[in-house]
Amino acid sequence: MTKQDPTVPAGERGTPGQFVQSLARGLGVITAFDARHPRMTLSDVARRTGLTRATARRFLLTLEELGYVRTDGRLFELTPVVLQLGYSYLSSQPLPALAAPHLETLSAQVEESTSASVLDGADIVYVARVSTHRIMTVAIAVGTRFPAHATSMGRVLLAGLDPEELDEYFRTARIERLTEHTLTDRAALEADLRRVRAQGWALVDQELEVGLRSVAAPVTDGTGRVVAAVNVSMRVGMPGASAGDPVDDVVPPLLECARRISADLAATGR
Repeated sequence: MTKQDPTVPAGERGTPGQFVQSLARGLGVITAFDARHPRMTLSDVARRTGLTRATARRFLLTLEELGYVRTDGRLFELTPVVLQLGYSYLSSQPLPALAAPHLETLSAQVEESTSASVLDGADIVYVARVSTHRIMTVAIAVGTRFPAHATSMGRVLLAGLDPEELDEYFRTARIERLTEHTLTDRAALEADLRRVRAQGWALVDQELEVGLRSVAAPVTDGTGRVVAAVNVSMRVGMPGASAGDPVDDVVPPLLECARRISADLAATGR
């Protein structure tokens, strides 16, 4: 976390009359809390946000007054009220509602967990999910984020970017090795993205977590632009892993699921 919030468009940072620094700092305090930092002291929050202790304290007390944060006098944590912020997005977007029944159908067909996500900076963010069993050490739910480079949905979404957007991604993203299988070399990743564009789907094998394989396909809007991705996740190399070739077994129904969601999304005109 830095003092300058990377989620703010660069062209508006510091623009007189446009950029509201206090709002950016308040949101920065909220997003400082995550799975690894669910409860923090004032000093922790100040350190993760780059704010002074006095400034961090003012924001935390304001958020507490509004109901977004609670404290026992030493440790601060978010409250469920924060979910209203995410609900505002979900309720204003057609994708989660449109995708849900198709993901349920796909999950029943392949007997595996299915998901939909969108690209947010260098991460994918889950916006819908149907889970059949626990397949990762980290629980996945709506709002979960993973690095795009190490996921099948991320590869699909990155493959849908135009050249300028992709260059910006490689310039700013932290492409870290998460397992011994993770692609981190730009040339190798770009070669895989070209393959994804050509075949219309992506397969990522144990790059995010050992024992996890996933296949993803793009969801497009009425103009043909890739706006989301859907995937099927499965376990490999351990009890309960799916038998058979995932390409043969999963890709056809996955592509049909993506096609149906794309058609429904195009029909909404959004």
